[in-house]
Amino acid sequence: MEVLRQQTRKRGPAVRIADTPLGRGVFAVRRFRPQQVIGVIRGKVMDDPDYSSEYCMDLGEGRSLEPAAPFRYLNHSCQPNCEIFAWESDEPAPQDRLWLQALRPIESGEELTIDYAWPADAAIPCACGAQACRNWIVSPEQLALVMQNAV
Repeated sequence: MEVLRQQTRKRGPAVRIADTPLGRGVFAVRRFRPQQVIGVIRGKVMDDPDYSSEYCMDLGEGRSLEPAAPFRYLNHSCQPNCEIFAWESDEPAPQDRLWLQALRPIESGEELTIDYAWPADAAIPCACGAQACRNWIVSPEQLALVMQNAV
């Protein structure tokens, strides 16, 4: 956990919020290498299995994280450059946060994206523009279900 604290205490902000064609987005202020922790996603924990919002992130066991800025503005991509993870260690981890890490090298100025991987019953058309876009914001494992219903 101490290594994570050191990685997230770099000088100056690591990200900035800016406008995108789809609304707001999160952009890198500096370069990141693969597996590097970009930041901590903090917010309010909602202990309600029926809770839903435009930005909420599933924590499991009927709980969701309503993230605070800047990471509440992470946009979807079918070929994301980041992923969200829950810190696992022998030390008890805070229950009100997640972490964002780079999946591949990220250059300064690049938009940070994640794969929302929604279930088929929540899928909506995708406009991410990725070369391998699935055309739906949906978990890759559930894409066939969406395609069956779209015909």
